[in-house]
Amino acid sequence: MFEQGIIGRKLGMTRIFRDDGVVEGVTVIEAGPCFVTQVKNVEKDGYSAVQIGFGLTIPRKVNSPMKGHLRRCGQWLTYLKEFRVDDVAADMQVGQRVDVSIFKSGDVIDVIGISKGKGFAGGMKRHHFRGGPKSHGQSDRHRAPGSVGAGSTPGRVFKGTRMAGRMGGKQITVRKLKVVRVNPERNFIMVKGGVPGAISSILALSHSVGVTKKALILN
Repeated sequence: MFEQGIIGRKLGMTRIFRDDGVVEGVTVIEAGPCFVTQVKNVEKDGYSAVQIGFGLTIPRKVNSPMKGHLRRCGQWLTYLKEFRVDDVAADMQVGQRVDVSIFKSGDVIDVIGISKGKGFAGGMKRHHFRGGPKSHGQSDRHRAPGSVGAGSTPGRVFKGTRMAGRMGGKQITVRKLKVVRVNPERNFIMVKGGVPGAISSILALSHSVGVTKKALILN
């Protein structure tokens, strides 16, 4: 069985009570069921990876190129994600089902998602600038970013200078989140804390690499 990772959908946040009475904020994710859509190996593709799909749909909502790609899988899927593996298992087959049972309570995972888009934002909202002076006759500098470069030397603005601009809508990886509960019957998984993205956004969940005992204690 493929156990590297899975694709899911964010359902929202809630809170649960642990056995010792402590309240924990958790994110509920509908993870799977997913299906293996492609298996890549070093001999043919130059690297080892497994591609899985999520989100069952109807054939008329799948374009022709994707239909050809998914025909061997036998399922019409909406979202695809590739996971690198060190070595492809001998029993790995296209069409194989992957569900949330690859995780268990106490596991530490990484979650990848697209953060909420905030649109065009100023320097104070986007980069937490403190703004200009609020006194001494300043009337239009309260939320201004201030100087962005020097004069004659270097005579230009450096690339990457923090300014106003498009905020959010980027891929974010949150590492070392603890799995609190797993419900394979309903394809639900609860992880401690928040994950990127709005409700119903697509997430990729995978086992964390190099998890230490300290990380487990902190979670």
